[in-house]
Amino acid sequence: MSLLQVNDLHISFQGEKKLLPAVSGVSFSLEKGEILALVGESGCGKSVSCMALAKLLPEPPAKILSGEILLEKRSGEKVNILQLSRKELRKVRGGEIAYIFQEPAMSLNPVFTVGDQIAEAIFLHSPETPEPYKLAEELLRQVGIPDPADRVKRYPHELSGGMQQRVMIAMALASSPSILVADEPTTALDVTIQAQILELLLELKHTRDMAIILVTHNFGLVAEIADKVAVMYAGRIVEYATAEELMKNPLHPYTKALLAAVPVLGNKKGCLQTIPGTVPMPADYPEGCRFCNRCTLKGCLKENEKCVQEVPPPLSEVFPNHFCACFYTEEAMQQQEKKV
Repeated sequence: MSLLQVNDLHISFQGEKKLLPAVSGVSFSLEKGEILALVGESGCGKSVSCMALAKLLPEPPAKILSGEILLEKRSGEKVNILQLSRKELRKVRGGEIAYIFQEPAMSLNPVFTVGDQIAEAIFLHSPETPEPYKLAEELLRQVGIPDPADRVKRYPHELSGGMQQRVMIAMALASSPSILVADEPTTALDVTIQAQILELLLELKHTRDMAIILVTHNFGLVAEIADKVAVMYAGRIVEYATAEELMKNPLHPYTKALLAAVPVLGNKKGCLQTIPGTVPMPADYPEGCRFCNRCTLKGCLKENEKCVQEVPPPLSEVFPNHFCACFYTEEAMQQQEKKV
């Protein structure tokens, strides 16, 4: 069994009159020491899927309708997170699965020092630690913060955005989790600091053999550090493959559109490519393929009655370990070959 296995996860939110689907049939796996990237535009269900891994979604309005989230704990015990009690979940949250978010200033408590906040995580998950503040100082040193003996006494507002994000990573590492969920960890940072944070995540992967789930909309980051990629659109995974395979041979029209929108350094011809329209709201999801109203293949195919039927395209294995949810995968591949 994988370190983490998510099977057919369905999550909805209570609307005024009905349940609104936010995540529909999401499945993926994560191995020890692996980086999985969840890619897609805002509103595609990436963060909701990740929050569900430790049952952090508020219930209500959120409701996990069905599915499994199977975790192999450090003790070797295999558990379904959706069946754990509140007491058991406290050990998983931060202990087995830790999170870092895109706005560290919003996540850190402004009235406590950095050392206090890291030490709190140590008290909670490793109460036998003899000197938690010394460990907090060492964790700051490990994540690359200069003069950690001084920084451990500082308040969050006294640190830069990059240092605040490193503090969040240090807090996540305090209990030596098996899985680190990084939800858009570089969005609020400048380009130079982004590169440093990504380098730090890669270092943690190698030195701690830690599995990482990276939530992003930036394919540039995916190409640099991911091992596997799951492309999400409107609550569904539409393509799933190794990063190398997906970058070389994207199959789904949405994946191709995202890759085409990545700016290329030195390319001065024409405008940046965009995807027409926006991600639909859960109340407005089409009955068939949820990407059909924005699909670039629509003008190329004679008929698209399959795309608007009630049953959405299944996530099927097109090549070994390369899955795609599109009725016209073969036609799209043929068109790509003709263009070449």
